[in-house]
Amino acid sequence: MFKIESNYFYFHPATAERFQGLTNLRSNETKIGQKLSYSEKTNTTKYVLLGIEESFGPQSNKGNSGAEHGFMAFLHRFLNMQSNRFLVGSEVLFIGTITQKQAANSGDNLHEIVNELDILVENTLKEYIEEGIIPIVIGGGHNNAYPLIKSVAESKKDSIDVINLDPHADCRALEGRHSGNSFSYAKNGGFLNHYSVIGLHKAYNSEYILNYLDEQNFTYTFFEVYLEQPKKYETDLNAIVENCSETRWFGLELDLDCIQFMPSSAFTPSGFSVENARNYIRKLAQHKKCAYLHLPEGGPTNLQEEKIVGKTLAYLVWDFITTNKI
Repeated sequence: MFKIESNYFYFHPATAERFQGLTNLRSNETKIGQKLSYSEKTNTTKYVLLGIEESFGPQSNKGNSGAEHGFMAFLHRFLNMQSNRFLVGSEVLFIGTITQKQAANSGDNLHEIVNELDILVENTLKEYIEEGIIPIVIGGGHNNAYPLIKSVAESKKDSIDVINLDPHADCRALEGRHSGNSFSYAKNGGFLNHYSVIGLHKAYNSEYILNYLDEQNFTYTFFEVYLEQPKKYETDLNAIVENCSETRWFGLELDLDCIQFMPSSAFTPSGFSVENARNYIRKLAQHKKCAYLHLPEGGPTNLQEEKIVGKTLAYLVWDFITTNKI
């Protein structure tokens, strides 16, 4: 086994021995944790699972810590889902985790640290992305969308589209890397073709960002419209699915900040339901050009929040895999 390491982060490959204690065994039952593969691809591998345990990205964007805990909350719940006719688990290769070595200090240059993380995420994914294999990236901040988009676009040898369910567009200025400018950096680098963001909160997107979205001819909708016209969410979602290219790959993003009362780096009391989020994943995952799934920003800080974040993420990943068409 190997480790990829930087000054603030390291990649720790997954092994059955390292995580065997997380699966609760019961007679006459088989759990996903007993079926998925660790580190090495098999002839059944369709999805590569990478956990990211860091909060430097959100903190660099003046957000809260906690995103470093989202992946393990997910993993415990996902491994204990049933392996059955709907999802066996052998389709999934768990490659490991990218983990921060320490918390941020007051003197740290967070932008430089996030840039270091970008390189590590990109290099790690490049080892595994190939034709017919879809990366699923869980945890950490939304800053990790940029290296994910870059690595997928380079593997496809073309820029990709991205669809995001998020109260924030994350298209801030190119002022140094953080969780709020992944998509503007991806566009600037030539890795992002078209961006669609669903459910923006009008009060939390600056005029600069709104102008940027217009200038780039990106697609966006507002959450407040759905308060007045609840059925329009489904209409907009169907329109975006119908407009997905038959020739260009797209990435599927969902920021846990979009879900009402979800423990996250930018907690909101007003947002989508878990059922709305599951419906979004299920609709978009069915498209044959869906290239990846990214679920960042879950930030549990206690046991109850860990249960909420973990089980929500497990449901979303289960929805993605069971409805995805490769």
